[in-house]
Amino acid sequence: MLSRDVLADPVALTRALVDIESVSGNEADIADQVQQALSETALKVERFGHTVVARTELGRPERVVLAGHLDTVPLNDNWPSRTEGGVMHGCGTSDMKSGTAIALHLAVTEAEPRHDVTYVFYECEEVDSARNGLKILADSRPGLLADASFALLLEPTHGLVEAGCQGTLRVLARTSGRRAHSARSWLGDNAIHKAAPILQRLLAYEPRTVTIDGCEFREGLNAVRISGGVAGNVIPDECVVEVNFRFAPDRSESQAAEHVREVLDGFELQVVDTAPGALPGLDAPPAREFLAAIGQPARAKLGWTDVARFAALGVPALNYGPGDPNLAHKQDEHVEIDKIVEGAAVVRRWLTGAV
Repeated sequence: MLSRDVLADPVALTRALVDIESVSGNEADIADQVQQALSETALKVERFGHTVVARTELGRPERVVLAGHLDTVPLNDNWPSRTEGGVMHGCGTSDMKSGTAIALHLAVTEAEPRHDVTYVFYECEEVDSARNGLKILADSRPGLLADASFALLLEPTHGLVEAGCQGTLRVLARTSGRRAHSARSWLGDNAIHKAAPILQRLLAYEPRTVTIDGCEFREGLNAVRISGGVAGNVIPDECVVEVNFRFAPDRSESQAAEHVREVLDGFELQVVDTAPGALPGLDAPPAREFLAAIGQPARAKLGWTDVARFAALGVPALNYGPGDPNLAHKQDEHVEIDKIVEGAAVVRRWLTGAV
């Protein structure tokens, strides 16, 4: 189990959490250890599957959330952790056990925050949405999250504030044809060839750049996968182009879907996955206070994160963590130790009001 000395040091705690293997679906051990550490505090602790929630009950006028996921992508010859020259290497160091360690460190060591705090350590963020512990919590016990005025998701941002997030939409664009022997191709109708206009429209597409609350969101509409073909001597009768639209949070999911239908008008389209974006939410007083603690302006989150789940509950949220998002899921994933120390100090200053 996690010792008091380890819990008192966010760097040692990051290393300890990284060294607990917790690939998505295998979070039982790390959740047990997090729960045990929290149970030795004055926090009210509840567990839902392998998601652990701990709350202060100090009667403060406002409540904030600090959240981090416990799982990682599969190991890739990058576990357990190792430290070289002020850098900690290993699966989960950046995404996002260094951020999760900061939240756990503060939950255990900061007894008098100026806001009431809900700490959420959740499972299965790296896999399909239906298994996401934060989603399950938001669906089954929304009151545990929705009573907050602000949430901080400790996803990797390399020590900068990333506000809001893009929405994401995936559609399948299908073309149909007629099979024939490739030696007598004029007897068939090539579905792969008929997909060429889809690619031409995507190639010619000019994405928007949208500035919201000073944060610049860049949209993108791209083919990400193509499937088709029967055999090396058969004219294909079907082709499917998978298209991903990353849209700015000023569009709703339905508006995003309608936009894709306009761009690919005339083709059979099937929406297979969609998630809303989240507006920056920089007007919330705790968000302004956090930006003051950072001392730098926020930038847009170019990607999707669970801040969107908080936004759906009416809770503004920001992304902030010590890891570099460009290293997430890579074999050489790592985090600078001074970023962990700095991140823990920044969040503590914000929680205590020592800005």
